[in-house]
Amino acid sequence: MTIKPLVLALSLISGGAILTACQTAQSPEETVQAKQQQEQKPVVYQVFTRLFGNTNSNNIPWGTKEQNGVGKFADFTPTALAEIKAMGVSHMWYTGVLHHALVADYSQYGIGIDDPDVVKGRAGSPYAIKDYYNVNPDLANNPVNRLSEFEALIERTHQAGMKVVIDIVPNHVARNYQSLNAPAGVSDFGANDDTNATYARDNNFYYVSGQDFKVPVSEDYQVLGGQSHHLADGEFIESPAKWTGNGARAAQPHIHDWYETVKVNYGVRPDGSYDFPTLPADMAEQDYKAHYAFWQGKHLPDSWYKFRDITLYWLDKGVDGFRYDMAEMVPVEFWSFLNSSIKMRNPEAFILAEVYNPTLYRAYIHQGKMDFLYDKVGFYDSLKLLMQGKGSAQAVMQAHHSVSDIAPHMLHFLENHDEQRIASPEFARSAEKGKPAMVVSHLISSSPTMLYFGQSVGEDGSEMAGFGKPSRTSIFDYIGVPAHQAWMNNGKFDGGQLTAQQKQLRAYYKKLMSLSFLPAIIEGELIDVAVKGANGTETSSVMAFARANSAQRVVIASNFDAEQSQVVTLSLPKHWQGKVTDLLESHPTLQIENNQLVITLAPLASVVYKLES
Repeated sequence: MTIKPLVLALSLISGGAILTACQTAQSPEETVQAKQQQEQKPVVYQVFTRLFGNTNSNNIPWGTKEQNGVGKFADFTPTALAEIKAMGVSHMWYTGVLHHALVADYSQYGIGIDDPDVVKGRAGSPYAIKDYYNVNPDLANNPVNRLSEFEALIERTHQAGMKVVIDIVPNHVARNYQSLNAPAGVSDFGANDDTNATYARDNNFYYVSGQDFKVPVSEDYQVLGGQSHHLADGEFIESPAKWTGNGARAAQPHIHDWYETVKVNYGVRPDGSYDFPTLPADMAEQDYKAHYAFWQGKHLPDSWYKFRDITLYWLDKGVDGFRYDMAEMVPVEFWSFLNSSIKMRNPEAFILAEVYNPTLYRAYIHQGKMDFLYDKVGFYDSLKLLMQGKGSAQAVMQAHHSVSDIAPHMLHFLENHDEQRIASPEFARSAEKGKPAMVVSHLISSSPTMLYFGQSVGEDGSEMAGFGKPSRTSIFDYIGVPAHQAWMNNGKFDGGQLTAQQKQLRAYYKKLMSLSFLPAIIEGELIDVAVKGANGTETSSVMAFARANSAQRVVIASNFDAEQSQVVTLSLPKHWQGKVTDLLESHPTLQIENNQLVITLAPLASVVYKLES
């Protein structure tokens, strides 16, 4: 993603009013607002699509969609989208959109019934894709028109001033993959495979030759929680068996394997060697156009072309970008091929990847041409420990510095569908503890920030939905999300059912997220700030740093101690003098003296001080 120059926006925010001829009809306030639509650090709002609009509060474990309800594309009304946009959001990541395996019966629409023995939960995993060329029928008011209903949501999102991101899961597909809606000439995954071979370069899958698939068994797990279903018989016909999505090669995978999926073959032989051209070392320095040119004229594994065609199909539908699931399990050369193809179609496409191995970060950014990666291992993990009272501010800063050369590419988050809710007992027990962490996460870098739906109103993920355990909002079952439902207020999206504390928390998030428009955050440099406690020693519970560019200087400090106020002295650069004004919580204006700023932070409080020129 390209961040555009900020010349006019900087002039306006710093107090000037330079207007071009075509803007003379606008007031200064309107001009600022117009520029803000374009000039900000990316803010991604991840929403689990089938849960967003659900108003049902039954929350019966393993409940059907009739019992527990299910949200629809139509629930993302212009009002809902406007409220999300007001949080500073630039990109909507609609999770669980593509048609994945699920237990509900849509046979009347010509959709085959999925076997619950190879489906996780009743509503199914969004990462077991069954048809890459259509969307989840659960999400449509009329399943026949489900694709057009999603296209209408894309259009509404664009009208609200936001981009659309969806998941692509190249590492694996559902065991029962069957596209009913593939364009003419497109064959299904595995349709042309030589199933007698464990491996063949143009096979889409790997096979366990001579053995049939067996459903995993466990004393601790019952399909559908033990509820009856005519297909829940411990049998699923697959002959020969395929390798499981996480790479398990047994005909009967373990219950903790990704048994509901099969691994896609990209021309990686079973011994790990590559059956395709590798990238020359100097390609790491080349742009996507050079990468695109490199792959032209080369005969590549069939799966490469299948996923290229899938992503281009969705770009043509109006989707603006993709989040790639478990990208590190797919070779970097494929990403070079795919992402350069995407960028040739849409140079502004937003590309985000889930990569957890820090040794691969730079390769997937520079050679794989990813825009952004999760900054989980290191930054998120150390921040979580600090929130829990187990870590230190110094460890968080050290984690950030470890990726300083690629920091703008490292997306920050505190919650997502894989992680525990902040307010859950298993994490921090209180959403309030997320406030200082969100300040640090959002403002320490120009990289994107991600918000998970329900985070800003303190959702705790405590519901026992069925498959899996509480602390994470279920992605496998039909469930209502109570704190989010209180904000949704039966489709009014006005927070009418929130408690006073929840309203205050959302207002805090809204104010904080608006700071994504600050010039010093968008394009400034990070400046380390030494923090000394009242006794002149380092304090592990207060984190501070500064960001600055030619137009603006800001100082950020957060107290992670939930019990004690902290009086700290911040050592600023020598030329930083004058008054500072808090942009976040309206703390009193202070004076820098001898490059020192002495502040008092209440428990879990933060300041975002702007130096007055």
